[in-house]
Order: sequence, then C-alpha cells, then structure tokens
Amino acid sequence: MKSIHAAILVVLLLAGAMLLSGCTSTQGGVTPSGTETMQGSPADSAGSLLVFSGAGLKAPMTELARAFTQRSGTGVQFSFGGSGVLISQMNLTRKGDVFVPGSTVEYGIAERQDLVGDSELIAYHVPVIAVQQGNPRKITSLRDFARPGLKIALGDLNATAIGKSGALMFGRLGIAGDVEKNVVTRTPTINELTVLMTLGQADAALLTLDQVDPAKLDAIPIPAGENEVLVVPVGVTTFAENPEGARAFAAFAASDEGKAIFERHGFPPYPNETYANITP
Repeated sequence: MKSIHAAILVVLLLAGAMLLSGCTSTQGGVTPSGTETMQGSPADSAGSLLVFSGAGLKAPMTELARAFTQRSGTGVQFSFGGSGVLISQMNLTRKGDVFVPGSTVEYGIAERQDLVGDSELIAYHVPVIAVQQGNPRKITSLRDFARPGLKIALGDLNATAIGKSGALMFGRLGIAGDVEKNVVTRTPTINELTVLMTLGQADAALLTLDQVDPAKLDAIPIPAGENEVLVVPVGVTTFAENPEGARAFAAFAASDEGKAIFERHGFPPYPNETYANITP
C-alpha cells in the first residue's frame, strides 16, 4: 500500500513540475509513460532539432541546448524519458534527429534496430548507493541491499540504464534474488527514483552521482571492481529530418565545451584516467 501511495504522490509531483516548467505534449499529442517533451531553447521554425534524451541527463542537456542555439541559431526540443521508452517511441514515430541515452548499452540496442548511426562519447554516468541522510540503516555496500527488512528502490530493468547496471552488479555478487525481495518499487526514469528517495520512501537506491543532492541524501561510493560505470553517448538518428544540424549538435555535445557542461552537472568527462578500465 505504501508503494501505491508513493507512486500516486510521485505522479502528482511530476505533473505539477511539468506544468510549472511549461512542458508541452509530444509531437503526436500523446506523452508516453515516463517521458516529457520540453522546449530546451528558443526553437526556430526552420531547421530546429528534436533530441531524444535520457531523463537523468536533463540538466546538462538543457544547458547544452541553450549554448548550441546561441552559437548556431538552431532551436532544440527534447523528449526526455527512460531510454527503453525512447527507443520504443523512435521505432513507433520514426521522428527525432539525435539520441542521447544514459549509456552505450541503450545506444547499442537502438543501433542494432537501425535507429541510429555511429556515436561519440561525452561523459561518465557513475552509479552510487544513495541512502537517507545520516545513513540510519547503516548501509555500507551493495551486499547490504540483500539484508532482510530493507526497503530498496531501483530503476526499471527495461526502461533505465541504472536498472540494467544494478542487475549486472547484483548478478555478479550472486545476490539478485535476495535484493529483489526487498524492492518496493521500480521507476521508469532515474528522476522519479530520486524523488522517491528524497521523500523518504526507501532506505536505499542505486542512483548516479549527479543525481545525489548532498543536502538531501548521502552517497556511498561503489568500489571500482563492483561498479558498472556507464558512458553517455550521442549520435544522429537514421531518419533525421535535419541531419546536418543533428551532426553539428552531436559534435558540440562531444566537444570540450560540451563535456565541460556535463562536468558542471556532476558527470566526469570522457575520457578520464579514473575510469580508464571502463569499456564503453
């Protein structure tokens, strides 16, 4: 019952946030579950871009779009959501110019479905253990997620990069079944996962470093040997209506200036010696 109440509260909060931010519906008039479409920057009537972006990348991508528009004069619109939902949306509508998911895993899925071409790499998405301030349940490692009696919140396995990362990490440790017994909810985006944790609806969650506000939650690093660090890619869709503009946007996102924007929002730029062992 608590999970149901939490889910209802999250929906209400997200709906209010979308109204306040001036979000619009998707181009087809229907907003798929877990996604939102917003104006990332002043859009031109001609030559504007539609970018499909992982929900957890909203802050850096919005700033990136503003900078790109100021430089090029090309407007940018976004559809933010879980990467799995975005791939389904692209398959259904054959719309969009650029794809920026939370990891190369999701990009590879889209590539195998002939939705995108080659990619460039921008930054690292670093998973961490998020707990309530002061860590009242004394959680210190991934293995604690299997401790009986804990309330664990995770990203959806099919929709989110962080959900897939968690499955790989728990699987390697041999605790996936015990962890699942403690899962009280799985969310379609990492943003909703962050909201649930901030509201105190779970004892622990897997988030990424950029999602943890130290004024609201504590973050516990995951040892390099156990972690499943993600790499954020960018690429042009195979059905882009503005391929030239899309290539320019992708190049800007992967440039030093674009990577610096991601770094300001908590994403270590690619490449980075700290994560030299990570294979994209």
